[in-house]
Amino acid sequence: MNEPLRRALLRARLREDDVAARLGVDPKTVRRWLTGRVPYASNRAALADLVGVDEADLWPDAEGPLAARPRPEELGAIYPHRWSVPREVWTRFFASAEQEIGILAYSALFLAEDAAILHILADKGRAGITIRIALGDPESPHVAERAEEEGSGDAMPTEIRNALTLYRPLRKISNIEIRLHRTVLYNSIYQADNQLLVNQHIYGFPAAHSPILSLRKTDSSDMLNGYLDSFERVWVEARELR
Repeated sequence: MNEPLRRALLRARLREDDVAARLGVDPKTVRRWLTGRVPYASNRAALADLVGVDEADLWPDAEGPLAARPRPEELGAIYPHRWSVPREVWTRFFASAEQEIGILAYSALFLAEDAAILHILADKGRAGITIRIALGDPESPHVAERAEEEGSGDAMPTEIRNALTLYRPLRKISNIEIRLHRTVLYNSIYQADNQLLVNQHIYGFPAAHSPILSLRKTDSSDMLNGYLDSFERVWVEARELR
């Protein structure tokens, strides 16, 4: 029996069926995890994030360098692909913000197409929370270069324009600002107060197929602070959407 996992589920008030539904697996699979079977890395990351416990605390003997100590305290879940991050993680992430939300990406179209996410952003803006969204300028040569690198042709400029159409109504709400950047991004950064979801960019792969790191502020937050500084540098140089 995996006692740490069982206790974590009890604290989170989650049943086996709840976990199965949220992670898209069979309830029997969840039962096997509880009886001691170690999940695949993607499921370990998703489950640890779901219950709010460090992955290494649930499976200290799991294989891989990140399961062993030392591990940066600020580093939470690691997802092998952006598409493997449960939708609920994104909604809970932005809904948790009480001071500021930041989105730095080329298009972030996957968020713009989610009506619940847009609703959360609108509500947060009306509540006085600062929201900054920086997307790639569709006319920027860097956008074309990135599209060529990942083999998407003209898709990326089109995705950005589609995303802007969906995000644009948010500009009517106080505290929400949208800018366009012409920067080469090495990662996309999503901020909710002192938490980050960082989508790494891999040459030749779309962002949706690249890993995501979950970071939270601690006494020593070198990684998180570095990404926040990067966000600020891009934001300062970006131009306001007209």
